[in-house]
Amino acid sequence: MTDTTVAVPAATPMLPVAVVIPSHNRKHTLARALDSVLAQTRTPAEIVVVDDGSGDGTDTFITRNYPQIRLLCQANAGVSAARNHGIAATRAPWLAFLDSDDEWLPDKLAQQFACIKDHPDAAIVHCDEIWIRHGRRVNPGRKHQKQGGDIFEQCLALCAISPSAVLLRRSVLESTGGFDESLVACEDYDLWLQLTSQLPVHYIDQPLLRKFGGHNDQLSRQHWGMDRFRVKALAKLLRQTKLSPNQFLMTRRTLAKKCNVLMKGALRHNNREVMQQCQSLLSEFEISHDH
Repeated sequence: MTDTTVAVPAATPMLPVAVVIPSHNRKHTLARALDSVLAQTRTPAEIVVVDDGSGDGTDTFITRNYPQIRLLCQANAGVSAARNHGIAATRAPWLAFLDSDDEWLPDKLAQQFACIKDHPDAAIVHCDEIWIRHGRRVNPGRKHQKQGGDIFEQCLALCAISPSAVLLRRSVLESTGGFDESLVACEDYDLWLQLTSQLPVHYIDQPLLRKFGGHNDQLSRQHWGMDRFRVKALAKLLRQTKLSPNQFLMTRRTLAKKCNVLMKGALRHNNREVMQQCQSLLSEFEISHDH
């Protein structure tokens, strides 16, 4: 008698990843973000949405339509506090962040874990991305080109890693204290500087997510002069982080450049607060105004 039993393949194990999605009044984009996580070819162990004081019914929307998603609610405290809340409430050894207006492609987590398998010492893995602005695909400028390896110098100029693109070892993030809740913007810039000053970055040269921009509720549109927050991050780095002599010089040089640009703008607009902030930083680190 012929045995016609068909072997049933074992279920693919969940990835040891906690996905943290902060959201403030983004009910209209959350479904796209959540559906992209649920459609991953490798399933994450934990998925958390942190509702950062939304007034658009985000909590009810999640409860009714995504009962499999864990919902955390807090009074509006900003994206850093929301991410930190989600991190503290999860346990998986790897962390992935997704902004509530972005969308992962189906193999995002699978490809990043394949990279980790090939590089067991990896602590930070990010990937390329597709940019969508006002509904149309656009090509990022050269300065936004993603890289791997020692990218500390690249991170000084601008935010070189997108939160939605990164997979991060929890222990590495916790060693920094998490996202800086005193920064209302550029909190990711601050974190990547701390991490890349100490660690190499692995990079998958393939777009594994779509980033949507151009809408009015982006932080970059809500806060003028983003370098105001970057200079705070640079000063913090110079004060707190163990930098090599070359890293210290590069950081100090970048701080001088950004302060001088800010001061020119502040002078035009008679913004004494920004002028005083920059002058104080230049004095603290013994930088001349025309450095």
